[in-house]
Amino acid sequence: MKRALILGAGTAGTMMANKLVKRLDMHEWEVMVVDRNDVHYYQPGFLFIPFGTYSPKDVVKAKSSFISKKAKLKFGEITKVDANANTVEVGGVLVSYDILIVATGAIPTPSETPGLLGDRWYKNIFDFYTYEGAVALYEHLKEFKGGKLVMSITELPYKCPIAPLEFVFLADEFFKKKGIRDKVEITYTTPMSGAFTKPVATKLLSSLLEEKQIHVSTDFYVEGVEEDRNTLKSYDGREVDFDTLVVVPVNMGDRIWESTGLADDLNYVQVDKHTMQSVSKSNIFAIGDAANLPTSKAGSVAHFAAEVLLENVVGYAKGVIPSHKFDGHANCFIETGFGKATLIDFDYNTEPLPGVYPYPIIGPLKLLGNTTLNHWGKLAFKPIYWEFLMKDRKLPVSSSFSLAGKKLK
Repeated sequence: MKRALILGAGTAGTMMANKLVKRLDMHEWEVMVVDRNDVHYYQPGFLFIPFGTYSPKDVVKAKSSFISKKAKLKFGEITKVDANANTVEVGGVLVSYDILIVATGAIPTPSETPGLLGDRWYKNIFDFYTYEGAVALYEHLKEFKGGKLVMSITELPYKCPIAPLEFVFLADEFFKKKGIRDKVEITYTTPMSGAFTKPVATKLLSSLLEEKQIHVSTDFYVEGVEEDRNTLKSYDGREVDFDTLVVVPVNMGDRIWESTGLADDLNYVQVDKHTMQSVSKSNIFAIGDAANLPTSKAGSVAHFAAEVLLENVVGYAKGVIPSHKFDGHANCFIETGFGKATLIDFDYNTEPLPGVYPYPIIGPLKLLGNTTLNHWGKLAFKPIYWEFLMKDRKLPVSSSFSLAGKKLK
């Protein structure tokens, strides 16, 4: 029997497993999913834990409860990938494959930045890109009385690109409701030349940052942290002092890809951006944060890309050269505080545009509009994620980007 092996049972890996068992001939193919443990995190929920909107238990479920019983699920540490022998070593056991789908994600790696993992890690230096970090930050903010709060992006790319902006917007609301906003100085540092990678969205987001009196330091490439002085340093010599530092650590692909010849310098598997097929090995594909796609590392991208990858993998299994093309479609709700959010929708070639989504004329969500309905759309995504995306139930949105309902400039 032939085997389609999926590495990673997170968002992308779970979606692919549930799709493939419906499309491959299960008399001829086995779909196997490998991961190190059975804990599935709803990662978008990490943002809300520090502010008490979600509790830790709201973002954790078992991976095994979402993967089809028609797929084989194996837990163990992945220690080696041999692309020439078509094998993966899992817990000391070699597992062979005919098709390999990489969905090992992006991993926050604070050890890449000098000073982050010192004595003050999770004392006055935090991240919210991990479950442990989000919970520790919640405990810290409960007791926060005022001072300099700095939100810093260390390096590009990183998953969920809008989350740091959402954090400072929600922090502004949080401290105002606590009655101490006048005692808190919020600073946002980014290696980008603006608040976001897309100029149109940057204009809107920059105006919100200014309105909320959040200081922004652009082109700030983090060199390291001087813990003794509570100072964040940039390579150009600039320094930002903090009482509490919240960082987006350097994000990297899994270290198992380091010596395989399949990945770039940050361990992201190199693929054709349209077919998601490896540029080195024709029987290897990558999806989600694990791939070096030139678009956002976000759940929406994995969701939209999965439809295209499914067709390419099923075609490849039948001896057909992959030809279905992913357009880089991504959309993101951006929490702006006080029960409002904005929404952006774009692809490889098109900037976020104003308009309505997902349907022309009726919407009902407003693109680049700061609305209450968008906020509820953001919160509604959690049950949609658990009950629809992870269980491969159809959603009434297209995986392809469309200009329908958008206003061209």
